Amino acid sequence: MLENYFPILVFLAIGFLLGGIMIGLGLVLAPRRPDEEKLSAYECGFEPFEDSRMKFDVRYYLVAILFIIFDLEIAFLFPWGVVLGEIGMFGFVAMVLFLGILVIGFAYEWMKGALEWE
Repeated sequence: MLENYFPILVFLAIGFLLGGIMIGLGLVLAPRRPDEEKLSAYECGFEPFEDSRMKFDVRYYLVAILFIIFDLEIAFLFPWGVVLGEIGMFGFVAMVLFLGILVIGFAYEWMKGALEWE
């Protein structure tokens, strides 16, 4: 039974070994020329002016929920469409229920105004 896992163990060992070699080569061969810009906290062009623990607008979370709604819908609709003939009425009803839950989430987003851009 354990001999079935031997190729996986060899693959993991080779992966970790190559990863370690690459990191080691990067540490040894990389040029070290630090300057004030590279050592600064942010490299976005300006100094930080607020606390990093500031509160985010709720709109960020609404956009994240919107992304999850559409991402899940697309991720499940394509395989479902491929096997719809095989899964029959049970699969159809299950997907209608799933899409109904997603439509409720979409309606919530719409009511909160997440689809209106300023």
